[in-house]
Amino acid sequence: MLFGINQGSTYDDLRIAHMEQIRELDLAGYAIGGLAVGETAEEMYHVIDVVETCMPVEKPRYLMGVGTPVNILEAVWRGIDLFDCVMPTRNARHANVFTWSGRRNLMNEKYALDEEPIDPQCDCPVCRNFTRAYLRHLFKSGEMLAMRLSVMHNVWFYNTLMMKIRESLDQGTFESFYRQYRTILDQRI
Repeated sequence: MLFGINQGSTYDDLRIAHMEQIRELDLAGYAIGGLAVGETAEEMYHVIDVVETCMPVEKPRYLMGVGTPVNILEAVWRGIDLFDCVMPTRNARHANVFTWSGRRNLMNEKYALDEEPIDPQCDCPVCRNFTRAYLRHLFKSGEMLAMRLSVMHNVWFYNTLMMKIRESLDQGTFESFYRQYRTILDQRI
């Protein structure tokens, strides 16, 4: 499948003109590229708002290289369908894990003796079998298993997030899901 990739930095006029040009190519889908490279989240959301109004409604819409769970919620809210991002794996390798209560840094001292799973609301194999204290110990010891387990958890979390988003869209409850999680998922806990 060939997608047209919209470019134009944070300039509304360039973004709109480019989207108008590439939508004439009648491609399989359309992507918004060149974001999440230093602009604020608000600027990124503004660009999505501007470009989305020019994108064909019957074609998939792809936001390239984005993002955090909150970025994904905000983008779906604005009409985006597809995403790719290194964040779940890259962050996991640095002891940063995503949970239904917010972002957690497993290197924090408060987890040294914490016998809870990464996320009590998660049913991934990591959360079912390992504690925050054990994962922190693995990171502190330089064990590769720490990164592997954290990556497994984060990928599971992202897959579950996308599944819940799809379910809420199908059930017509996305607005309440969005409003419930848009501030929670971005908190540092």
